[in-house]
Amino acid sequence: MKKIHFIAIGGSAMHSLAIALNEQGITVSGSDDAIFDPSKAKLAAKGLLPKEMGWFPEKIHQDLDAVVLGMHAKADNPELLRAQELGITVYSYPELLYQLTVNKTRVVIAGSHGKTTITAMVLHVLQSLGRGVDFMVGAPVPGFSNTVHLTDHNEFVVLEGDEYLSSPIDRRSKFLWYQPQIALISGIAWDHINVFPTYADYEAPFKSFISSITPGGVLIYNEEDPAVLQIALATDHVIRKQSYSKPKNQTFDGICHLETEEGLIPLEVFGAHNLSNLAGAQTICQFMGVEPIEFYEAIATFKGAARRLEKMGRGATSILFKDFAHAPSKVRATTAAVKKQFPTQKLLACLELHTYSSLDPAFINHYNKSLETADEALVFYDPEALKIKQRQIIPPDAIAAAFDHPNLRVFSVPQELHDFLFNQNYAHTVLLMMSSGNYGQLDWDRLVSIVSNA
Repeated sequence: MKKIHFIAIGGSAMHSLAIALNEQGITVSGSDDAIFDPSKAKLAAKGLLPKEMGWFPEKIHQDLDAVVLGMHAKADNPELLRAQELGITVYSYPELLYQLTVNKTRVVIAGSHGKTTITAMVLHVLQSLGRGVDFMVGAPVPGFSNTVHLTDHNEFVVLEGDEYLSSPIDRRSKFLWYQPQIALISGIAWDHINVFPTYADYEAPFKSFISSITPGGVLIYNEEDPAVLQIALATDHVIRKQSYSKPKNQTFDGICHLETEEGLIPLEVFGAHNLSNLAGAQTICQFMGVEPIEFYEAIATFKGAARRLEKMGRGATSILFKDFAHAPSKVRATTAAVKKQFPTQKLLACLELHTYSSLDPAFINHYNKSLETADEALVFYDPEALKIKQRQIIPPDAIAAAFDHPNLRVFSVPQELHDFLFNQNYAHTVLLMMSSGNYGQLDWDRLVSIVSNA
């Protein structure tokens, strides 16, 4: 393929793939009706930012070898309709990734939570050891300029496997395209109820994912997750199975130390989920030829992927963490991990309800007690997000009842949330911000400064 057009090029995954292909010498064009930073700045730096926002059917012509359709587009997108009219091949994002990596050993990391961190851990270790690898990861990783990297020569490709839909016209889960030789499932916790209205609907793609593993391949699974354990043991697919669980560890002086045959190894990360993720990453790396001691020495310097318990600021007695947590199980685990790591400091946890699931009145009760380890809790939702997702307003008292926390405040006006956060005394406090949104355009630089100077 020499010429490819991206419909909805501004997506977090789409723009990264466009840049990766452009760096491979492929002529890339694209369209979108709205593009925001960091995608906008990155596309502009590579000369790939569309000159005008909107959809332009005239950009679709017979000289194109393929069109890539992003989730932000609609099934009646005028550029898509033109491509279908001309008979041009239309790929979803994961379908094209598979086509580009069909001759490589594909390592796919799936799960409701932890997949980005495990992928980032694997990439960090391989880079530390000087081992080249192709990849696609869902968030920026320190040391890598792009979240997608493709070559003609690397043997392995490491892919974060998402259970969400492939495209507006392809309702298969993304990870069902990849047909891995090495696969991992970290955990299963019901999410995306707009697509998977029941738990059985949500679990089904994970069962299919196991069946999609190349015969003779390996399934690495978290034996401490009951749902994962059940489907891993139940499959009769002709594959090897390898379980993993949290490694032994000790925490002292505010630092988590891994117990290994070589002694205690201090880590930059902490918490039960991160330790479980580390065990999964180590198992993957072992199947990729990395010795345990090599892994442990390299993982000691891993600081996390962007927005995965990312330390944004620190003062003498104050810390600010930013985390992508939004599903009830992840909110509960992240809050508990932070409190366990900093037991003598006040924990102020702020959660934004932003996803379709979290804004659904029928789903909100799944958050019951999810913030119970926080000393104080804030829950915020932006009315604009409700409009975009066509959700009805959930009364503040219903949110308070669902979370059942004695020191909880509910905010639905962005400025009121911002004023509260900017006027707190953060001495001896850990502020944990959890969301896949932006807290009503919160000024992060100001918040980081306030917390760091407490």
